[in-house]
Amino acid sequence: MASRSDQRPHTTAASPQRSRAARQAITPELRRWISAQAQAGHTAPVMLQSLRDAGWNEALATDVLQITLQEHLDAMATPKGPPAAPRVPEPRLHDSPAVVDCGDRTAQVLLTMAQPRIVVFGNLLSPEECDALIAGATPRMARSLTVATQTGGEEVNDDRTSDGMFFQRGESPLIARIEARIARLLHWPVENGEGLQVLHYRPGAEYKPHYDYFDPGEPGTPTIVRRGGQRLGTLVMYLNTPEKGGATIFPEAQIEVAPQRGNAVFFSYARPDPSTRTLHGGAPVIAGDKWIATKWLREREFK
Repeated sequence: MASRSDQRPHTTAASPQRSRAARQAITPELRRWISAQAQAGHTAPVMLQSLRDAGWNEALATDVLQITLQEHLDAMATPKGPPAAPRVPEPRLHDSPAVVDCGDRTAQVLLTMAQPRIVVFGNLLSPEECDALIAGATPRMARSLTVATQTGGEEVNDDRTSDGMFFQRGESPLIARIEARIARLLHWPVENGEGLQVLHYRPGAEYKPHYDYFDPGEPGTPTIVRRGGQRLGTLVMYLNTPEKGGATIFPEAQIEVAPQRGNAVFFSYARPDPSTRTLHGGAPVIAGDKWIATKWLREREFK
């Protein structure tokens, strides 16, 4: 440790000719000196003695030390910059590939966008898989529900005028194969995905713009996220091509993704906040029917 004379705050060790008021001024330079001494490992009693040697009133020196050292500790404890965003599902597109490997199949990369994070894939599902999903879902369809963030349950929502159902994760070879493909595509564990949901929109049906994450400010959200944490990503797969309408819309990004059988749109949201710009919806179907399959990805294993 440096000797006491080496530690003195030179700007406050005034000459005898300076007034007492000048010597007692609490300057930014004095506060910087105290912070520097603390970073160097010098103790408060040593710094106090240096201030007394420089002519400081002991009570005032004690006060400025306490205040400045507490500010120094607070600054050390405060994280620098915004908190790191959590890891999210993400296809590997760093080298701008035209196609991506999905394990048992390759998909085309048709569009990518960084903010909001949106990727459109072509040929993710085969025509036969699309037909099989529709056939398997049809007998089990019922009025679509939405998550009730007020209670943590489910409810009918006038903004969502479709019929739907959920397949259990891995309930058939077809579902297991598609889930493994999605996991490979998005580099996210199968067990962190909710069950595959199939939705059917008839002419006039729609899903008005909304967010897929669970609003942290709603009272039912803690109950919802116990099952697997927040949602971090959504993959919407188109099982048929409607005659007119039915696009997936992102109003803030001013993007419309046309529903084409076998294609899919993926988007992720690293935090449950509108700043992710992932407000989206299903535009009304104008003619024909629209069938989609949706996979939501959670932070942890979904149970």
